[in-house]
Amino acid sequence: MSARDRDWDGVRLHVVTGKGGTGKTTLAAALALALASGGKKVLLVEVEGRQGIAQLFDCPPLPYEERRVAVAARGGDVHALAVDAEAALLDYLEMFYGLRRAGQALTRFGVVDFATTIAPGMRDVLLTGKATEAVRRRVRPERAARRGARDEARAPFVYDAVVLDAPPTGRIARFLNVNAEVAGLAKVGPVRNHADRVMEVIRSPETVVHFVTILEEMPVQECLDGIAEVHKAGLNVGGIMVNMVRSPLLDPAGLAEAADGAVDVEAIARGLRAAGLDRPEQVARELSGEVVEHARRLRAETAARERLTAPGRPRYALPHLGEGVDLAGLYRLAEALREQGAA
Repeated sequence: MSARDRDWDGVRLHVVTGKGGTGKTTLAAALALALASGGKKVLLVEVEGRQGIAQLFDCPPLPYEERRVAVAARGGDVHALAVDAEAALLDYLEMFYGLRRAGQALTRFGVVDFATTIAPGMRDVLLTGKATEAVRRRVRPERAARRGARDEARAPFVYDAVVLDAPPTGRIARFLNVNAEVAGLAKVGPVRNHADRVMEVIRSPETVVHFVTILEEMPVQECLDGIAEVHKAGLNVGGIMVNMVRSPLLDPAGLAEAADGAVDVEAIARGLRAAGLDRPEQVARELSGEVVEHARRLRAETAARERLTAPGRPRYALPHLGEGVDLAGLYRLAEALREQGAA
């Protein structure tokens, strides 16, 4: 995949989804770092209550406030926010009704949990609403004036981009399509107006939904199904981030032969004997089995990669980094995304 110009100029909300186990949160964090590179300011938002972002950046659990968690390559800052429905509801009550104290009293009686349980669409409105508010938030008028902006509408945005670590692919269309979710809750009034403002951002060209997958049958199929569902819902499909891509250990001809089971075990044994290793015949048989497995896995991955061309969306290949991703690995993934035009 050759490097190209930036794919997402004009996009300010990057929603990242993927099947569990594909590295969705890791690549959301890497994308935030890539977008911040070169002096930008990016907000990374999580909504599932797992504190995955804090673990990736090796920092204390995130509170319900925006905090800087990383400095990007070539300058730039990544801020992060962990949103929960209860805190977002308190913000909502304060914003529209001036009822923060009443809301705090309600939480003590479990009313908030009860309300969002019987009306799960309300929970999604609150969670997505916080991300979309950050997308539209501008520098305060007095600060904007110091930057030369004449009025609030021309003030610069607080964040150059927002990355939303969203729920898994199977729930993403419903999670984002908040207008449909609140249709049975409110036809008019502040709740409906709030949902309309959220959807105005989500359906705009400023927002795209990226899909994370690995080159295995089930994740690829779920990725393709998710893309179709998001497209059907009228939302903008972004790119496909192919995670944990392994490099071939043999040339194409050698891979083809190994995938068919044609491995010269005796040649391997001769090399092991020449190297002075013990039990060369046994080790050669074990190695040949691993070579065949490697070749067959890459053959299956090639077929899966071909299936991912069908949606016609940009694809980004991210390397397999071993058992876990540390902070250095996160920066490596960010650089790979940046080099491939994702930021």
